[in-house]
Amino acid sequence: MAPVEPRCPRESDSKKRERAGRILEKLERAYPDARTELIHEDPFQLLVATVLSAQATDRSVNEATPALFARFPAPEALAAARPEEVEPFIRRIGLFRTKARNLVAMARRIVEDHAGAVPRDRAALMQLPGVGWKTATVVLAAAFGVPGIAVDTHVARLARRLCLSRARTPEKIGSDLESLFPRDKWIFVHHALILHGRYVCTARRPKCDACVLADDCPSRHNV
Repeated sequence: MAPVEPRCPRESDSKKRERAGRILEKLERAYPDARTELIHEDPFQLLVATVLSAQATDRSVNEATPALFARFPAPEALAAARPEEVEPFIRRIGLFRTKARNLVAMARRIVEDHAGAVPRDRAALMQLPGVGWKTATVVLAAAFGVPGIAVDTHVARLARRLCLSRARTPEKIGSDLESLFPRDKWIFVHHALILHGRYVCTARRPKCDACVLADDCPSRHNV
């Protein structure tokens, strides 16, 4: 049985910010080198890997991308391909046919509209096939250093369990979190929360007894 939705106590905005500050300090001690676990060498590879990671694990993506990037090392090569040529490289990843179509269409737009360079503008990124708010935020942060807290399933789960946000949409959860943490820490917070959710505060069996955030988690032992 999945953990029940945590009940959050009433808390003033100032108290929540104080608690968020303590959470940040503990995350910095626990994950000082937090960064994306998607293996990539440039913004294009990160964009492709992030698109592939939707409803898939980073591990499965990292297993597929070396051969994919060897065959299609740049947007021009991928833009010249047919989706059927891409599918065998990503067949073990969920929704591989849809993702193959999106990757080819995305590469073509990058070549035709952006001279082969991944755009650094959020609106332009979100106009690319297969790229939504979360993917754009990830790429802007990890590839170009633009501050932002992208929200995946791990970040959303921790935001609720830590009672930092009760929102349901990734955009609103991200906005709630960004209001609680310093702007220059947003990228770190995104990566640290993902790592903590992936290895400690897991979906079905959170390791509360081993959690460095337990003292500041209203949901401890109740999820």
